[in-house]
Amino acid sequence: MTTLHWIDIAIVAGYIALTIGVGFWVAKLSSGSLSNYFLAGNKLPWWTLGLSNASGMFDVAGTMWMVGLLVVYGLKSVFIPWLWPVFNQIFLMMFLAVWLRRSGKLTGAEWISFRFGEDWGARSSHLINVVFALIMVVGMLAFGFLGIGKLVAEFSPWPLAADPMLNDKLYGLIVVALTTVYSVKGGMYSVVMTEILQFFIKLIVCIAIAWIAMTTVSPEMLKAAIPEGWNQLAFGWTLDLDWQRVADGASAENKVVATSAIQTIANEGHSYFAIFMGLMVFQGFFKAMAGPAPNYDMQRLLSAKTPVEAAKISGFVNLVLLFPRYLMIAGMAVLAVVFIGPYWSQLQAESMAAGKPFTGDFDAILPWAVHNYMPPGLLGIALAGLLSAFMATYSASLNAAPAYVVNDIYRKYIKPDAEQKTLMRLSYLTSFLFAVIAAFIGWQLTSINDVVIWITTGLYGGYTVANVVKWYWWRLNGTGYAASMALGVVAAMWMAVYKDPVTGAAIDGLAAFPWLFLACLAVAVIGSLITKPTDMETLKVFYKKTRPWGLWGPVLNTLREDEPEAQPNRDFGRDMFNCLIGVVWQTALTASAIFLIIREMDKFYITVAVIVVCTAVMKFTWWDRLRDEPA
Repeated sequence: MTTLHWIDIAIVAGYIALTIGVGFWVAKLSSGSLSNYFLAGNKLPWWTLGLSNASGMFDVAGTMWMVGLLVVYGLKSVFIPWLWPVFNQIFLMMFLAVWLRRSGKLTGAEWISFRFGEDWGARSSHLINVVFALIMVVGMLAFGFLGIGKLVAEFSPWPLAADPMLNDKLYGLIVVALTTVYSVKGGMYSVVMTEILQFFIKLIVCIAIAWIAMTTVSPEMLKAAIPEGWNQLAFGWTLDLDWQRVADGASAENKVVATSAIQTIANEGHSYFAIFMGLMVFQGFFKAMAGPAPNYDMQRLLSAKTPVEAAKISGFVNLVLLFPRYLMIAGMAVLAVVFIGPYWSQLQAESMAAGKPFTGDFDAILPWAVHNYMPPGLLGIALAGLLSAFMATYSASLNAAPAYVVNDIYRKYIKPDAEQKTLMRLSYLTSFLFAVIAAFIGWQLTSINDVVIWITTGLYGGYTVANVVKWYWWRLNGTGYAASMALGVVAAMWMAVYKDPVTGAAIDGLAAFPWLFLACLAVAVIGSLITKPTDMETLKVFYKKTRPWGLWGPVLNTLREDEPEAQPNRDFGRDMFNCLIGVVWQTALTASAIFLIIREMDKFYITVAVIVVCTAVMKFTWWDRLRDEPA
C-alpha cells in the first residue's frame, strides 16, 4: 500500500474516464447486428486489428509471470512462453489465418459447422467447441482478475480490507466492473478503439521502465547479482544456472532472491532444460498447427476485411508486441535482481515472526518496480498503462463469450429467427454473467503461475489433437472431433482439481501432454473410422473455399468432377520454411530487447541483424505470396 501523489491519481482517474468515454462514444457503431457487435462489420483495417490484438495480449498477469521467469531463468526464459505457445502467431501469419478467414464465419464454433456440416456428429462437435470456448473465456478472465487485483491494491491509498489477499480481490472486483461496462456496451468497435489508445499508453510505460533500468543498473552491478550463463540463450542438457553460488556470496539482504530462484527451479522441475525444451517444442508445434483457440485472437482474424489482411494482423502482432513488452519485462527483472533483496528480506522477517514460510513472490515484482522507481507523474502514466493492459485483455476475452452463447447456442438451436434487438440484449446479459462467473473463480485463485500452466498444458492440451486433424485429414468427421475434444476437456478439468493423495502434488501437465495427445488422437481416428464420413458436398465446399494442404485427395478428386481446373495446395514446404524463419525472427525480436536492457551490445547487434535478414527473406517468401483466394 502506498500514498499516491495527486497528479498520479488525476492521471489514472482521467485515463479511466477517457477509456469508458471512448467505449461509449463508439458503441453506436456496434449497434444493429451481431456482425457489427462481434466483428465490427469486417470494416476495420488490418493494422488497427493488429494493434488491438497486440494490446489484448499485453496483459498484466502474463507480464508478471514473464518477469518472474526472466529473473529465475535469465535469457533462457524467452523459450518458456512457447508453452502458450507464443509461436502460434507465426503459424497464423504464414498460412492458418488465411485459411480461417476464407470461411467468412462469425465464431470458431460456427466455423466447425462449416467444416463438418449439420449431422448429429457435426452438432456434437459444434457444441463441444462452444463448451471449450466458454471454459477458455472464463479461464482467461479469472487469470486477468488475479493479476489486476494485486496491482491496484498495491498502489491504492484506501485499503478496503485488513487482509492483504482480500484487499487484492476487492480491488480486482472494482476494476472488473469498470471494464465490463464499456466492453459490454460497445462490442468489438469499443474493444478495438480503446485497445489502440491503451497500446500507446503502454508503449510509453515500456520505454520509461527500460530507461530507468538502463540508467540505474550498471552491467557490473547486474553481473554480481546473477549466476554465470544467466545472460545466454544457449543451454545444455541441464539448466546450469548456479544460483547457489550467488546465494553463498550474497549479502544477507540479497540472499533471499537467490534462494527463492533455487526453490522455484526445484518446484517447477526445469533443471533438465533440454527435456523441458523438447516437450515444449513438441507441444507448441502441434498447438500452433491447430490454429487459434476460440478466443479474442480468433475473433480478430475473423474480423479482418480479407484473408490476406488476417495474415497481416498476426505478423503485425509479433512486430509491435514483442520488443516493447520485453523492454518492460527486462527492465523490471533487472531492477528486481539487483535491488529487491532488502524488500524481500523484510517480508521474510515478518513472515517468520508470524510463523509462516516465505519464498519470494515473483508475481509482486511488477508492482514493486513501479512503486519504487517511478517518479510522480510518470507513476500515474505507468499505473494507467498497466491498468490498460488488464482492460485490453479482459475486454477482448469478454467480447468472445456472447458470440458463442448468442450466435452458436441461442440463434442456432433455440430461436433462429430472433430479432437483432433481442440478440443484442442477450449479448449484454451474457457478458455480465460471464464477468460474474470469472470474478467468482478468480476469487478462489492465489497463483498466476498455476493458472498459466493449467491453461497452457491442460486446457490447450485437450484442445490440440482434434483441431490439428480437422485441417489436414479429410476423413475426420464430427463424431471423431467431438469425442476427441470431449476427452480433452474432461481430462483438463480433472487435471485442474486432482491432487496426489500422498504428496498433494498436482499433475504435471507438460509431462502428461504426450499421453493425452496420443489418447485424443486414437479417439479422433477410431471415432471417425467407425462412423459415416462427413457429407462430401460439405467437404467440397470447405475444401474449395479454404484449400488446406494435407490428406485431401478424395475431396479434390470429387471437386474436379465439377471443376477440372481445381488444384491442390502445394505450399507445404514453403509454409514450413516460413514458419522456421518466423520463429527465429520472433525469438530474435524478444531477445534483442533483453540484450539492450542488460547492455550486451554485441549480442544486441547480432539479434538485430538476424531480424533484418529474416524480414528480408519473409518479404519474398511470405508477404509477396499472400492471396485471398486459393490458386
